[in-house]
Amino acid sequence: MIRWPLASLAGASLALLLFWGLALLVAPPEADVEVRETAVTMRLVAAAEQPTQAPAAPSVAHVPSAPPAPRPVPPSPPAPAPLPGSALSLPEATLPEPPPPQPEEVAELDTALPELTEAAPDPEPAPSPESASPPATPEAAATPRPAASGQGAPRADGQARQTVQDVGQATPTRRVPPSYPRRAQRRGLEGHVVVEFLIRPDGRVKACSVRVVEARPRRVFDEAATRAVADWRFEADVRLRRARQRLEFQLR
Repeated sequence: MIRWPLASLAGASLALLLFWGLALLVAPPEADVEVRETAVTMRLVAAAEQPTQAPAAPSVAHVPSAPPAPRPVPPSPPAPAPLPGSALSLPEATLPEPPPPQPEEVAELDTALPELTEAAPDPEPAPSPESASPPATPEAAATPRPAASGQGAPRADGQARQTVQDVGQATPTRRVPPSYPRRAQRRGLEGHVVVEFLIRPDGRVKACSVRVVEARPRRVFDEAATRAVADWRFEADVRLRRARQRLEFQLR
């Protein structure tokens, strides 16, 4: 334990010696200073003795001073003469009298309405005997009848097709089963949907006519039911039929 303090002291002393040696090497040599001795002579001069008492001043009798002469007061300036009253008078402004208010003219309404007169119709010109058409012959009148009967047949057929007949619950020839919704299947929901649709004459379902009439629960099986019914097929018929179908959704 004693070695460490001794070693630190030896190191510190060695470092001081090294710094001192470096300082001697770096510092320039000092020049020799000559010391000269100068002789200074000092003399003491006796100060002259000052008089102890000053001579007394002659006494002067006090003479009262005369009072100062009063200063002359300057005369006051004369008062200004009063100004003569002005005889000018301004004429009073006279305003023109306003014109009397004129009574407003009220436009009288003409309550009397003009009488309506009915214009007599112009007489129709009598047909001239020359312009009268000749009477039709029985042969000419009989010829257009078959053509008229031929044109009336397709019109009657078109009217029969346009009329919609309610057939209630029709039996499909091809029935596509609806797919069970995954959401309802995960929740364990069951229900039914009543769908109304139109059947074309060729037996196909008109896709834009499919609509939901009743659904329990609502908006759960609607889309699956309408997609399935749109792919159904029925027997062909010349009529346009309206049918209803009930679809049951049950878990097995």
